[in-house]
Amino acid sequence: MSLDNPEIVDAVGIESASDFVALTITDSWDWKDEAGHLLALQTKLNAYFRFVESGQIWEAYPDAAGRQIVIDIIGKYPFPASEVELLKRASAACASLEIRIRYRFIPG
Repeated sequence: MSLDNPEIVDAVGIESASDFVALTITDSWDWKDEAGHLLALQTKLNAYFRFVESGQIWEAYPDAAGRQIVIDIIGKYPFPASEVELLKRASAACASLEIRIRYRFIPG
Protein backbone atom coordinates (compact mmCIF):
# COMPACT_ATOMS: atom_id res chain seq x y z
CA MET A 1 0.00 0.00 0.00
CA SER A 2 2.92 2.31 -0.62
CA LEU A 3 0.92 4.84 -2.63
CA ASP A 4 -0.96 5.60 0.60
CA ASN A 5 2.27 7.07 2.03
CA PRO A 6 3.64 9.26 -0.77
CA GLU A 7 6.54 10.79 1.18
CA ILE A 8 7.99 7.47 2.37
CA VAL A 9 10.63 5.57 0.41
CA ASP A 10 9.31 2.03 0.67
CA ALA A 11 12.46 -0.02 0.17
CA VAL A 12 16.10 0.50 -0.75
CA GLY A 13 18.61 -2.21 -1.52
CA ILE A 14 21.62 -3.16 -3.59
CA GLU A 15 20.84 -5.66 -6.33
CA SER A 16 23.46 -8.38 -6.31
CA ALA A 17 23.07 -9.19 -10.02
CA SER A 18 23.41 -5.62 -11.31
CA ASP A 19 25.01 -3.73 -8.39
CA PHE A 20 22.27 -1.09 -8.85
CA VAL A 21 20.71 0.75 -5.95
CA ALA A 22 17.03 -0.15 -6.23
CA LEU A 23 14.41 2.14 -4.75
CA THR A 24 11.21 0.11 -4.85
CA ILE A 25 7.62 1.28 -5.11
CA THR A 26 5.04 -1.42 -4.52
CA ASP A 27 1.84 -0.45 -6.28
CA SER A 28 -1.01 -2.58 -4.97
CA TRP A 29 -3.83 -0.27 -6.07
CA ASP A 30 -6.27 -1.38 -8.75
CA TRP A 31 -7.08 0.90 -11.70
CA LYS A 32 -10.78 1.64 -11.03
CA ASP A 33 -9.88 5.31 -10.40
CA GLU A 34 -7.23 5.66 -13.09
CA ALA A 35 -6.78 9.44 -12.71
CA GLY A 36 -6.38 9.18 -8.92
CA HIS A 37 -3.99 6.27 -9.27
CA LEU A 38 -1.82 8.13 -11.79
CA LEU A 39 -1.72 11.21 -9.55
CA ALA A 40 -0.71 9.10 -6.53
CA LEU A 41 2.03 7.39 -8.53
CA GLN A 42 3.32 10.70 -9.86
CA THR A 43 3.40 12.12 -6.32
CA LYS A 44 5.33 9.06 -5.10
CA LEU A 45 7.83 9.30 -7.97
CA ASN A 46 8.42 12.98 -7.22
CA ALA A 47 9.18 12.09 -3.59
CA TYR A 48 11.74 9.53 -4.78
CA PHE A 49 13.33 12.09 -7.12
CA ARG A 50 13.61 14.55 -4.20
CA PHE A 51 15.16 11.81 -2.04
CA VAL A 52 17.94 11.44 -4.60
CA GLU A 53 18.25 15.07 -5.70
CA SER A 54 18.52 16.34 -2.10
CA GLY A 55 21.31 13.90 -1.29
CA GLN A 56 19.25 12.15 1.39
CA ILE A 57 19.92 8.83 -0.29
CA TRP A 58 23.66 9.17 0.36
CA GLU A 59 23.08 10.05 4.01
CA ALA A 60 20.57 7.27 4.63
CA TYR A 61 22.33 4.61 2.51
CA PRO A 62 26.07 5.28 2.22
CA ASP A 63 26.50 2.01 0.26
CA ALA A 64 24.58 3.67 -2.58
CA ALA A 65 27.52 5.95 -3.39
CA GLY A 66 28.87 5.50 -6.89
CA ARG A 67 26.11 3.11 -8.00
CA GLN A 68 23.46 3.40 -10.69
CA ILE A 69 20.04 4.22 -9.20
CA VAL A 70 16.91 2.50 -10.44
CA ILE A 71 13.36 3.10 -9.29
CA ASP A 72 11.63 -0.25 -9.50
CA ILE A 73 7.84 -0.02 -9.67
CA ILE A 74 6.13 -3.32 -9.02
CA GLY A 75 2.42 -3.38 -9.80
CA LYS A 76 -0.12 -5.89 -8.56
CA TYR A 77 -2.43 -5.15 -11.51
CA PRO A 78 -1.58 -4.84 -15.21
CA PHE A 79 -0.49 -1.35 -16.18
CA PRO A 80 -2.80 0.55 -18.52
CA ALA A 81 -1.36 2.53 -21.42
CA SER A 82 -1.72 5.77 -19.41
CA GLU A 83 0.68 4.50 -16.74
CA VAL A 84 3.20 3.30 -19.28
CA GLU A 85 3.09 6.78 -20.86
CA LEU A 86 3.55 8.46 -17.45
CA LEU A 87 6.57 6.26 -16.72
CA LYS A 88 8.12 7.04 -20.11
CA ARG A 89 7.78 10.77 -19.41
CA ALA A 90 9.16 10.30 -15.88
CA SER A 91 12.14 8.37 -17.25
CA ALA A 92 12.95 11.19 -19.63
CA ALA A 93 12.57 13.77 -16.85
CA CYS A 94 14.91 11.97 -14.46
CA ALA A 95 17.62 11.18 -16.99
CA SER A 96 19.59 14.22 -15.81
CA LEU A 97 19.63 12.68 -12.31
CA GLU A 98 20.98 9.46 -13.83
CA ILE A 99 18.01 7.52 -12.50
CA ARG A 100 16.44 4.67 -14.45
CA ILE A 101 12.84 3.58 -14.01
CA ARG A 102 11.69 -0.01 -14.33
CA TYR A 103 8.17 -1.23 -14.04
CA ARG A 104 6.72 -4.68 -13.96
CA PHE A 105 3.50 -6.42 -13.20
CA ILE A 106 3.55 -9.23 -10.64
CA PRO A 107 0.07 -10.57 -9.91
CA GLY A 108 -0.55 -11.02 -6.25
